[in-house]
Amino acid sequence: MDKLVDNFMMYLKVERRLSANTLEAYGKDLSRFISVLGDVAPEDLAREHFEKYITSIAADLSPRSVSRNISAVRTFFKFLVSENIVKTNPLRLFDGPHFGRSLPKFLSIEEVDRLLGCPNSVSPKGLRDKAMFELLYATGLRVSELITIKITQVNLERGFVRIMGKGSKERVVPMGDKAINAIKDYLKSGRGKFVKTKTESFLFLNNNGTAMTRQGFWKNIRDYGVMSGISTKISPHVLRHSFATHLLEGGADLRAVQMMLGHADITTTQIYTHVSRKRLIDLHKKCHPRP
Repeated sequence: MDKLVDNFMMYLKVERRLSANTLEAYGKDLSRFISVLGDVAPEDLAREHFEKYITSIAADLSPRSVSRNISAVRTFFKFLVSENIVKTNPLRLFDGPHFGRSLPKFLSIEEVDRLLGCPNSVSPKGLRDKAMFELLYATGLRVSELITIKITQVNLERGFVRIMGKGSKERVVPMGDKAINAIKDYLKSGRGKFVKTKTESFLFLNNNGTAMTRQGFWKNIRDYGVMSGISTKISPHVLRHSFATHLLEGGADLRAVQMMLGHADITTTQIYTHVSRKRLIDLHKKCHPRP
């Protein structure tokens, strides 16, 4: 089984061209699957094996993680069928547990203003953090895209960024004047303080002169969230969710938001319409004289 998983991971990397983070998630899920099932050969797997697997992981993982695990195993067996290693996909008719999809957390416009106003625009670190937050809220980038963006991907004159997203799919996302000006200020007075002899061309640098890490940026945005007094637990994805929600509330087209977020399937984007609808209901109850 380990050899088959190695072949599958190579397929995902070379043929599907998935990102390193997605590959890591697949690897962890399949390792967990193998450890639970032991030495059962792929062709001998039956329904009870998968029920045992789901029961085992459901005790320790969130519903969302369980769904992701099931999806990883299902994709793995599709690969085995395509390679004629097994005749049929034992998960083809397997209907796993269904979990309600939670609505994404997002900030109000006033909370976003407070968060983006926190960084000290005098210090190099403050200029960098301000530019990162403004760009994240202006474009809805994933955190992995934000920390690895290079200077050449940002067009400050025409106001857009060129992103290579999941599955190596390229998209162009516009940004407004506030993000453009924040990046200009950072490039003029902040980035040079982080540059080292062997600095690469990443836009946002840490104290070592290399690209910001996911952990470093998560800590930064969490600390600023506390500093701003916002009760919602802040993460990079909360700003991404806020970007999408505020666009739709402002009348943006769902397809346009899908393209800017880099979602392959519009059903992924549609969750934000539920957020907007819920907000309308809440506003109606709060403001209508006869709710």
